[in-house]
Amino acid sequence: MTIDREGPVPPYRQIADALRERIKSGDIPPGRRIPSLVELEQQYGVARDTLRKAVQVLKDEDLVETVQGMGIFVKTQPAETSTETES
Repeated sequence: MTIDREGPVPPYRQIADALRERIKSGDIPPGRRIPSLVELEQQYGVARDTLRKAVQVLKDEDLVETVQGMGIFVKTQPAETSTETES
């Protein structure tokens, strides 16, 4: 994916959208680590602050969580586990 630096959508939003799509499509499944900031920096060619903002968007949407010393992981969504175990 190429970042459109001239468009109306800020780069961090474009990256958050791309990562969200990878999560929702199953490319990065629940319980798996998303690429590190270093990997994302190389992939998108943007500053780490931009990537931190993108990750924060996903955290605010409750899609990912930081595991200290391990990285940023896709959360297991409550809808996948709560109704199936109550029967």
